[in-house]
Amino acid sequence: MSKEKEAKKAPKNGTYGADAIQVLEGLEPVRKRPGMYIGTTGPDGLHHLVTEIFDNSRDEAMGGFANDIEVTLLPENRVRITDNGRGVPVDIHKQTKVSALETIMTTLHAGGKFGGEGTGYKVSGGLHGVGASVVNALSIYCKVTVHKEGGVYVQEYSKGKRKAAVKKIGSTKLSGTIVVFEPDPAIFPIIEFNFDKIVDHLRQQAYLVKGLRITVNDASKFTSKIQENEVFKIAELGLEIPSMSFYFEGGLLSLVKFYNSDQKPIHKNIFYVEKKINEYESVEVSLQYIDDISCRLLPFANNIFNSEGGTHVTGFKTALTRTLNTYGRKNNLIKESEDNFTGEDVLEGLTAVISIKLREVQFEGQTKSKLGTVEAQSTINTVFSEAFTYFLEENPDDARAIINKVVLALKARKAAKAAKDSVLRKGALEGMTLPGKLADCQSKSAEDSELFIVEGDSAGGTAKTGRDRRTQAILPLRGKILNIERARLDRMLESEQIKNLVIAFGTAIGDTFDISKLRYHKIIIATDADVDGAHIRTLILTLLYRFFRPLIDGGFIYIAQPPLYKIKKGKEVFYAYSDDEKVKIVGKEEVEEIQDVQESGTDENEKAEGNEQEAKATTVLDRDDNKSQTKGKSTKISIQRYKGLGEMNSDELWETTMDPARRILKQVEIGDAVVADKVFDVLMGTDVPARKSFIQSNATKANLDI
Repeated sequence: MSKEKEAKKAPKNGTYGADAIQVLEGLEPVRKRPGMYIGTTGPDGLHHLVTEIFDNSRDEAMGGFANDIEVTLLPENRVRITDNGRGVPVDIHKQTKVSALETIMTTLHAGGKFGGEGTGYKVSGGLHGVGASVVNALSIYCKVTVHKEGGVYVQEYSKGKRKAAVKKIGSTKLSGTIVVFEPDPAIFPIIEFNFDKIVDHLRQQAYLVKGLRITVNDASKFTSKIQENEVFKIAELGLEIPSMSFYFEGGLLSLVKFYNSDQKPIHKNIFYVEKKINEYESVEVSLQYIDDISCRLLPFANNIFNSEGGTHVTGFKTALTRTLNTYGRKNNLIKESEDNFTGEDVLEGLTAVISIKLREVQFEGQTKSKLGTVEAQSTINTVFSEAFTYFLEENPDDARAIINKVVLALKARKAAKAAKDSVLRKGALEGMTLPGKLADCQSKSAEDSELFIVEGDSAGGTAKTGRDRRTQAILPLRGKILNIERARLDRMLESEQIKNLVIAFGTAIGDTFDISKLRYHKIIIATDADVDGAHIRTLILTLLYRFFRPLIDGGFIYIAQPPLYKIKKGKEVFYAYSDDEKVKIVGKEEVEEIQDVQESGTDENEKAEGNEQEAKATTVLDRDDNKSQTKGKSTKISIQRYKGLGEMNSDELWETTMDPARRILKQVEIGDAVVADKVFDVLMGTDVPARKSFIQSNATKANLDI
């Protein structure tokens, strides 16, 4: 039977006519598909709302119309952003017949950044005219106050719809815009603004816009009512709240200094160039090499951070590689027998910030993670090549230090390739010979398979017994793995523990890494709840961040959350994952009484026979239950503190940590790669004073079990 006849005989599952076509009006598309506009409704999308409103104020500063922006976290999950710019227009818009303010806040693709004459925006980060309206659509409450031309104007909204027309409420001598918004809990499952995350982003923006002062306040825990519109800036209230202010005149050179503040520079002078291409466009680049093997490359287009790079990054890398090869050959710093540097060689140990400002700029998607403007590649290439060549000629000592650094990187790359090829020849990294201690799962489907990385043979034995053999694989590690923060690939592959991890993943490593060969789509780090366990977890995360970053970005890495306590109340058994849960299960008075028993050394279980470790970790309280209706009834409460997974029996480990229906897993995410990179450098690097300072500064945030 032909396909055409089959189609004619196919049963109809429903009609499909004009009445089946939905037309979403106004901002309904945003609420229906928020991910299209902000990427995700998770923490990144939530913080993207702040970025969108801030970017409007920042664009005013880039145009020379503002020099002061204040961002404040308010109570009730609200955010307030103020600038001293020109103020959003409030007069009637000819096309929409309502005020320009209402048009901007309630209509997609409405704004003053489409390149029209008279807007005053030579360059801007906002290009699609959807930022403010998207934030409004995804907020249960939004209020805009405009100080403009002697008047104060206000309009409120909810879920993208106005509550009333724009209203003039008073007079003013100020100029600027105040936006207050509260994200809709129906859109965002968790609404928790991270003050540190916002501070890090806005500090970066202050470096990028010379002469702009940015203040960040955290008034989210302020109990009194903050009258949002009685003052232009929250700072004027004189509240004792966490606050940070940034103002820089040095531009990207200052930013590179900041990123390298805890590093050992290879050369003294920091390269910096700023050049105007025309009235509207400019290029700014700064770089410095440090004694490290990682690369920190931060690209910006119209002050928007492009996490996925783009054409400006391609132009920069090409120019950097060509310029260093040319200078090295010309000055006999590269031996005739040596190969030319590759892009991989010249990026090792580099901290660089690239910023290009364009009149007409093309991003990929509303989140602007990648620049697509073709002209940016040649523009960066030309400007940077000329300026960097001049820098090398004028600073021969710095040039020699840079070339020597890259030569070492080239030699290391060859050594790493030889070591990797040696392992490949044995078939190890291709998965032909799996590690001996890996208890693999039966499933051959990566989507269904999980790998538990556990600490030690004891925990490994328990996990192997308690697991679901069909989908769960177990790899026990012996002790602490190599700290790879400053280890090159050839030395890494000499470590049996790391080699076992690489083989188990199946993806290979380095330039042969292939995420499509990943053998497990859940890689779960399950270490003990003590200092050693935390250290091992940090070492594994360092390895994954430096050499398997796509696994983190792809959402494949998890951390298991085993319980801290097993609690028996009579015949009932409970598991507590924190001290707060323990108090909820046992009761505050009972917990305090148990602590008294422990401190007095009269713990009955210290005399118990059997597992000595368990006895020492378990406290029994035998007491009258006054709440019971049966007089004299005794309730025995026992609390066992788990120090490690090996202390659990296989049933307990399955029930609490491995059973997909009941376990708690934390997915590892990288909210800000630059901040994460700096933290790994400090914690795992060689700068002891920097690490000591970090620990002292963050000691109060630690959850210690002493």
